[in-house]
Amino acid sequence: MSTSPPDEGLIPMGTDPHAGAMSFIFEAGVLKRAARTGWWFAGVKHPESIAEHSFRTALIGMMLAAMEGADPGRVSMLCVLHDTQETRITDIPHIAKRYLTAAPNTAVTADQVAACPPAVANVINAAVAEYEAGETLEASVARDADKLECLVQAVEYRHQGVADVQRWIDSSRAALRTTSAHRLADAAVSGAPMAWLTPPALP
Repeated sequence: MSTSPPDEGLIPMGTDPHAGAMSFIFEAGVLKRAARTGWWFAGVKHPESIAEHSFRTALIGMMLAAMEGADPGRVSMLCVLHDTQETRITDIPHIAKRYLTAAPNTAVTADQVAACPPAVANVINAAVAEYEAGETLEASVARDADKLECLVQAVEYRHQGVADVQRWIDSSRAALRTTSAHRLADAAVSGAPMAWLTPPALP
């Protein structure tokens, strides 16, 4: 006698677009457990997750968009999606790219959302393509947000005692394109990550 659970009423994942959408949602959860591996080279044993990076990138992107006259909602969406491909290709360290050839992020995304409802797939594919092309103001701001978050994280690690982070600060700053991102970078490098714990006295 079979002990397998009954499958009456179950719809194969490939034929139900709602199941396909949920499959992508489950897949995105991997980013909460996947590390930003480049920090290992700086001596960080337990770096932040890709999801943690993406969250603050979206926050920075929203703020930069307001400063630069871009669409904050659009920028935040581009930021949220910019590393979702790493559930499948992982966070490849910069030095590894010298030896590896990965599929374009647009191709990875297309595979990830192929089983989603077409309206969902179209929105996600278009957003990733826009980010990768980097031609719109929103894409430029989102890409700046990604680099600025890396710089901010490097500053935080330095304050926590990780000495060898200057190359991340320098390379991130050199990649910034918008005036507002450069100004925030200056504030990050000269600021103290814990200053918010001692706000100015109320009048």
